[in-house]
Amino acid sequence: MNTNYVQFTEEMKSTHTILIPNMLPIHFRLVQRVLENAGYKTALLETHGPHIAETGLKYVHNDTCYPAILVIGQLIDALQSGNYDPHKCALLQFQTGGGCRASNYVSLLRKALINAGMDDVPVIPLGLSGIETHPGFPNSVPLFYRMAHAVLYGDLLMAIVNQVRPMEKNKGEAMALCHKWADVLVKDLEHGINARRMRKNYRAIIRDFAKIPREDRKPVRVGVVGEIYVKFSPLGNNYLDDFLVSEGAEVVMPGLLDFFNYCVYNGIMDFELYHLGGKAKHLMNRIAYKFLCRKQAEIIRAIKEEGTFRPMTPFTHTVELAKDFVGHGTKMGEGWLLVSEMIELADSGVMNIVCTQPFGCLPNHICGKGMMKPIKEKIPGANIVAIDYDAGASAVNQENRLKLMLSAARRNMEN
Repeated sequence: MNTNYVQFTEEMKSTHTILIPNMLPIHFRLVQRVLENAGYKTALLETHGPHIAETGLKYVHNDTCYPAILVIGQLIDALQSGNYDPHKCALLQFQTGGGCRASNYVSLLRKALINAGMDDVPVIPLGLSGIETHPGFPNSVPLFYRMAHAVLYGDLLMAIVNQVRPMEKNKGEAMALCHKWADVLVKDLEHGINARRMRKNYRAIIRDFAKIPREDRKPVRVGVVGEIYVKFSPLGNNYLDDFLVSEGAEVVMPGLLDFFNYCVYNGIMDFELYHLGGKAKHLMNRIAYKFLCRKQAEIIRAIKEEGTFRPMTPFTHTVELAKDFVGHGTKMGEGWLLVSEMIELADSGVMNIVCTQPFGCLPNHICGKGMMKPIKEKIPGANIVAIDYDAGASAVNQENRLKLMLSAARRNMEN
């Protein structure tokens, strides 16, 4: 195994701060607490603004995908800000190891560090693909087990906040309650994972949000799909959620757990389609898949029992939706999941869909933009728009295209 890189050693666990680029503020804050409970010192980067992309472009070629420019720009900017000692920092990079330019983030980040004169900063790929080993940061099953529960909380909060925000009578109340619950859950995670306590928290969260006064109207519902970073990250999609809510729309977004399930399910398909990975790994993937689907079902059941909000679609159903459009062997980038999520949204009555994609992202252009026509042919009334995000893209042009989509959506509602 290649070890020609700066390793994060066991001694660094007590001396170094791990910088984490932000993608989902609520989810990642909970994941950050899981890492701190495991004994790591961490800092979740909240920086934003055009200087992040400008910093990224100094160290990453502009032909590289936009998420890499932003993530690397945010990390290098933090090291150069004076807020951290670069000699006492490590950088965390979430890494699936799939056949996508995103799998080059770690090498791109190390090249950027060399060019910035900080080549002694360790870079830790976080993922189960086993790309690298770091003595002070083992990518262990128990660690991912705890992170999965943090993601479950994050998905629940995101799903309910999105349903309340456009309808709330007192603007800002839903986000304030979301931050309040995030503080509670951050402290709760310090006590470890307890399934009964989590189910109790689910019900309490749902009851609290159900009490928020809401207007009696039916908003335009807009689904958001696409490349994982620009789909979720406000920095990556120019605060798409806030823009849609300001236009009176309700954002419907499949959760982060679905992407985890997608990665695990692809491991199952690797064995069944191509006989890759071996029987032991195949069995582990099947166990992990059943576990994650069961945990998601607990959230869905809690939402249904309370009755105020719409639950997310079970991933076991999402898997089946793309079969008439694309095979499960299509797994580059977001692959068949991107197709399934568009169909899932339309299947649940969300006919207006924004497909977010970094400019030049080949998997997204094929499985996103390339599948729009066949989806529209089979699902009349589907109102889908693809929006490109790039360091040189015009935010005004993006918003104008979104306004055209919303205008068509309102006409369809009236009809």
